[in-house]
Formats: sequence, structure tokens, C-alpha cells
Amino acid sequence: MNDQAQGLRNLIKTQETSNDKATRIITVTSGKGGVGKSNFTLNFALALQKKGLKVLVFDADIGLANIDVLMGVSPKYSLYHLLKREKTIWEIIHTGYNDLQFIAGGSGFNDLIRLSDEQLDYFAAQVEQLNGHVDVIIFDTGAGLSKETLKFIVAAQETIVVTTPEPTSITDAYAIIKMVNSMNYQIPFKLVVNRVTDWREGRQTADKISMVAKQFLSLDIPTLGYVVDDSSVSKAVKKQVPFTVAFPDSAASKSINDLADDFIAGHLPAQQERGAIKGFLSKMMKMLKQ
Repeated sequence: MNDQAQGLRNLIKTQETSNDKATRIITVTSGKGGVGKSNFTLNFALALQKKGLKVLVFDADIGLANIDVLMGVSPKYSLYHLLKREKTIWEIIHTGYNDLQFIAGGSGFNDLIRLSDEQLDYFAAQVEQLNGHVDVIIFDTGAGLSKETLKFIVAAQETIVVTTPEPTSITDAYAIIKMVNSMNYQIPFKLVVNRVTDWREGRQTADKISMVAKQFLSLDIPTLGYVVDDSSVSKAVKKQVPFTVAFPDSAASKSINDLADDFIAGHLPAQQERGAIKGFLSKMMKMLKQ
């Protein structure tokens, strides 16, 4: 871990109260399925957790929620139980590997779209209780730009777009950035290139998207990092154990750890926004009521 990342970890740990802590809201998405988005989300969250940040993963992939599957667990409660007021936000939070907290998806998000204003307010009040409880909340959305995914992209403070060097994946990643931009939403995007043979291929892939976005959309799309293509990833999936846990010394795990260091170094406390969850919920509720 570099000195800057270590410094941030120490500063976050010594914040006086949970109410003073700035919770960062991140959405992870992709232009198409099959690029390893959820696997990246889970292992990225674990890497941040290992480095001293308290992280909660919110599985927002409607119909295809699989964060729990990747960890080989069967959550007893999900967002559905919160929306039906059967459980509180605290009762639907589960703990996975290395004490990583997560909220399972399931059918709850389909119900969220049909909630009344009173129910929406209840949902917002429950989720707002997470403010200061964790340092980072990561929403793992569905692939492609569905109406539901758009809500999370627009509401979050930043969005990580996961792609691979495959031409179709590059095209779809750019398409999702272009679509959001065409709606006049000013969203900070970052790129993660998964399954690269080496850093050169990762940089070339990211440069293709960044240059086109700059030329045609006037957008600067920075690259967060690259994850090496590694057979240990598929082995870990079959074992239903995160690859950073099952194979901590693998090339993919080292890539994730480096990427987490770069993320932390780029988010010093002075850059954090207080009341991030309230802002996120305000945007989310506004879109849901449209």
C-alpha cells in the first residue's frame, strides 16, 4: 500500500463519529453482460475492506442478482423484505467474506418501481440510516442501460464502467456513456478494463474509449485500472469463493489490490461530500416518482 493510501486509511479510522463520516456512493455497471462486472464489484469491495475501509455492497442487478452466489451464501432476507416492511435495513444486511457487508437483490427492485410516495419515503428513511455506517456503498447494477440501472447511475456520486478488450464490449461500454451523456446528466465515469493480457492491452482498450468520448462527447473518462486475465478467477467462481480470498497471490488479485490503492489515493477525505446518501436518495426518489 502506498503512503497516500495508508494515510487515508488512518484518517478515516480516526474520524470522530459516524455522523461525521463521509459515505461515498458508487455505481458499477457495464455495457453488456459477461464482462465480469459482479465479480469485479465483489473483489474490489473486499480489497477496499482489507485496506481498512468499511464497505457495503448493494446488489442492484434486477432479476440476475448474484453477489450472494459468488460467495456461496443464501441470504435469508433481501431488499424485498425491507420494502414490505417486514424487516429493517439493519436486518437485511448480511456479512460475507472478511466481514464484507452486503444486501441481496432479488425481486425487491421490481417492487421498488411501483411503490407509493409513502412507501418511497419509508425506503429512503431506512437507507439513509446507513449514512456514516460505512465508508463506501457500492451498487452493482445490471448490464446495459435499463431504466433501473439509469436510476442508480444518475443518483450515485460516480460510476465505474467495466469493459473487456473485446470490440463488442468496448462498443457497448462507450454506448452506455454516450446514452447517459445524451440525457444531460453530468456523471463522473471511470473505466476498468477486465481480462487483459497485460497492462498495454488494458491501456490501449481504455484509450480507445477515452479518445472517442473526448472527441465526440467532450468528456474526460479517466481509467481506474486493469485486471489481468487469470484462470484462478474461473476456479474461484466454481468454488463460490471470491478470487481475492481463494487465490490472494494470483495476478488478478494483485491487479485488484493495485486498483483499490489507486481508488483510495484519489479519494482523500477533503474530496468527500457529506450527506452523500441523502443526495443519492433525493435523486433516486425524484427519478422513481417521474
